[in-house]
Amino acid sequence: MAFSISNTTFLSSSCSHRHRIPRPFKESYKRNKRLQLPIKKLDFVRTLLIDNYDSYTYNIYQALSVVNGVPPVVVQNDDLTWKELCHYLYEENAFDNIVISPGPGSPACPKDIGICLELLHNCWDIPILGVCLGHQALGLVHGAQVVHAPEPIHGRLSELEHNGCELFHEIPSGRNSGFKVVRYHSLAIDPESLPPELIPIAWTDSAVTLLRSRESNNTKPSEALTKRSIFSDFVPAEVDDRSLNLSSPSNLTRRTRVLMGIKHSTRPHYGLQFHPESIATSHGTQIFINFREITHDYWLRFRSSYNRGKYAVNFLYSSQLAREVHSSVNPENNAVNQQNKESPRDGHSMHDTAETDAYEVSNMVNHNHASIAYKWLKLKWRKFDHLASKVGGAKNIFCGLFGHHKAENSFWLDSSSTENGRARFSFMGGKGGSLWKQLSFRLSDQRNGSLQGGGFMSIEDGEGSTKSMFLENGFFDFLNKELQSFRYSEKDFEGLPFDFHGGYIGYIGYDLKLECGDTSNRHKSRTPDACFFFADNLIAIDHLNDDVYILCIHDGSQTMTPWLDDTEEKLMNLKNSVTREMKMQEPPAPTFSPLKGGFVAEKSRKQYIDDVHKCLSYIKDGESYELCLTTQIRKTIKELNSLGLYLHLRERNPAPYAAWLNFSNDDLCICCSSPERFLKLDRNGILEAKPIKGTISRGATEEDDERLRLKLKFSEKDQAENLMIVDLLRNDLGRVCEPGSVHVPRLMDVESYATVHTMVSTIRGKKLSHVSAVDCVKAAFPGGSMTGAPKLRSMELLDSLESCSRGIYSGCVGFFSYDQTFDLNIVIRTVIIHEGEASIGAGGAIVALSNPEDEYEEMILKTQAPAKAVIHFE
Repeated sequence: MAFSISNTTFLSSSCSHRHRIPRPFKESYKRNKRLQLPIKKLDFVRTLLIDNYDSYTYNIYQALSVVNGVPPVVVQNDDLTWKELCHYLYEENAFDNIVISPGPGSPACPKDIGICLELLHNCWDIPILGVCLGHQALGLVHGAQVVHAPEPIHGRLSELEHNGCELFHEIPSGRNSGFKVVRYHSLAIDPESLPPELIPIAWTDSAVTLLRSRESNNTKPSEALTKRSIFSDFVPAEVDDRSLNLSSPSNLTRRTRVLMGIKHSTRPHYGLQFHPESIATSHGTQIFINFREITHDYWLRFRSSYNRGKYAVNFLYSSQLAREVHSSVNPENNAVNQQNKESPRDGHSMHDTAETDAYEVSNMVNHNHASIAYKWLKLKWRKFDHLASKVGGAKNIFCGLFGHHKAENSFWLDSSSTENGRARFSFMGGKGGSLWKQLSFRLSDQRNGSLQGGGFMSIEDGEGSTKSMFLENGFFDFLNKELQSFRYSEKDFEGLPFDFHGGYIGYIGYDLKLECGDTSNRHKSRTPDACFFFADNLIAIDHLNDDVYILCIHDGSQTMTPWLDDTEEKLMNLKNSVTREMKMQEPPAPTFSPLKGGFVAEKSRKQYIDDVHKCLSYIKDGESYELCLTTQIRKTIKELNSLGLYLHLRERNPAPYAAWLNFSNDDLCICCSSPERFLKLDRNGILEAKPIKGTISRGATEEDDERLRLKLKFSEKDQAENLMIVDLLRNDLGRVCEPGSVHVPRLMDVESYATVHTMVSTIRGKKLSHVSAVDCVKAAFPGGSMTGAPKLRSMELLDSLESCSRGIYSGCVGFFSYDQTFDLNIVIRTVIIHEGEASIGAGGAIVALSNPEDEYEEMILKTQAPAKAVIHFE
């Protein structure tokens, strides 16, 4: 079989030296004697999954968990020495096969590939499957050359042809066969350099194809891993090539043969250049099933029965879950199914839950000299049917009850866009009762990028008393223990249709990536890295039914909660003040340039375009698949009606995950009109992410608007961006969700807003029972749509390119309820007002198909509406 590959420039490793091929396996590593006797078929297959610091490894983990009957053990490529791995593989017989994950970089670089070359060289008697980087490593270890591919292909599909070997059993082959695979690679094995012992088994000679998004509301989690591809390359006749805006016409006609799979002639070792674990790869699950069967057959033919599993279970759950999830959950602290000793009083349009005696746990937790007592929280609430519109809606309620005195220390999680079920509830409040407090956290200083860890917390209570402390284990650890400390009765919130019943409302800044696996922050944020109110009194609005709820939580020592009575009276008085809404003058609508309106950009046009070129270079060399490059514009302000600014933003650009936060003590206001959900956990333990990748403006006419919508829907570049982030978030949820539960009910939907169409996907999964709410956030933070993939390497590269901290921008705003539900957005389309300065962040995803000049114009376009509002209200 002849192969050809263009642009075969050999890679010069960015590392200081190339990885030496390991020496032959030494007999001092004693292998257990295994008799050549038949054994029964394995009941389950135990996989060692080597993670090359990729953002798709846990998609493989989820698939193997279902296919193998037991979850694999995930070990990063520098966690264990070769001697330690030998112990588990040959003395403990803990694993039946090995899977080597994708990853950034080159297999020729020791930092990128870690222990994998030694495994491939020495473990000649254990089945191994290498994916992408693992595939390239298999070629490299036997002498093949890894070169630049003809072009970088990330998040795009190709038709595959194969030779029918056992890895592709029951999978069709060739053009129009329906076998399409997702590719994420810039490097490839040069087929002409293959040694005799490596056999080519798959290749692609077809054009890159387009995706067709399809609703999949009825897809059950168990079906997500087994159904055929939900894509085809169908494009409606009414969408011509010009409207698709492909990077070049050659994409539709290119016929370059690229090696997509290899196997060793005598060892049970296989490599795949494409990603079988991607949501858009057809027959991906069948490939993992086939590798399981290869493993079964191998041990049936060549190995006798031996002590299987004496170590596997302990290793699996103590090493895997304890290390990866880092769960600090104490089951004794879980506040579920607590017995309520009294029955609630009956009522019609209001409901007061019964009080119980205060319950205080005697145990105390020490947070670096800050002790927190476990307390039983009680909830009281009242419902007012169909009241919201009668008193002027959410805007009038907030302005009337919390908008006085510049709305100091107030919050408003504002679902101002509720069309098509995007959002339903809004929550608002201000400085409240005896449990109210404000947390303000700053990471410790990191001069010269040195990692010190921890940070400084300031806590102010309702009486104005402030205490400070150093949190050695950081903010997420503090928040996790705070949420674990609450006990409650689920009966208190029976009948409430929403998941926020009081608790923490605020934001998490982007730089807290430092507590989620990143190694350093090059820049320090000007704003606190996290700020939260503990909201013990709040108002909730159900936009679907027009109902209003008032809620109050207390620690059980209170016998009366006058806030409910006072707030009810204020609500009723609003009936006569519907016309008292804040009036605003509309700003002029001509073409507007933020940089001509007094804003100063962190980077010039040339510097930003140069950075895009650097991103494209990193992508070409395999360092990343996608980089979300951002920058900021700033303007010094004197006097600004910040609440008026927010009301203007929500009126001009209503969004389902908008927010107003005013942390008066920190001279900080957040005016957010975000359309993107980061992550949500509901009371049923379902996690949901809704990433946005792909945006286009609305049309002036109905016909033009539909043309633009279709242009976005079938844009190859936008589809690739969206698919990469969908696969990334499937990975992030896969770390903390039950095996087989992560699924994509909606893929690449186009949603229409007042000024733009956007491409949105929905990913869901069932949370593992022992994982806490904060563990879930840490597994996915920062949002993949604001970083890129692979996430860790992408954040490192972005940190080196961007000239300032993102601060609050790219982080998240939302709530953590005291019963451990949460809902958080992605902070985009937001004005941050802090210490006499307004700042706006913007950027875009850089992929191989990006045009640098277009990326700059898109970034500027995203700043126009918020910048215009700032200038108008200054």
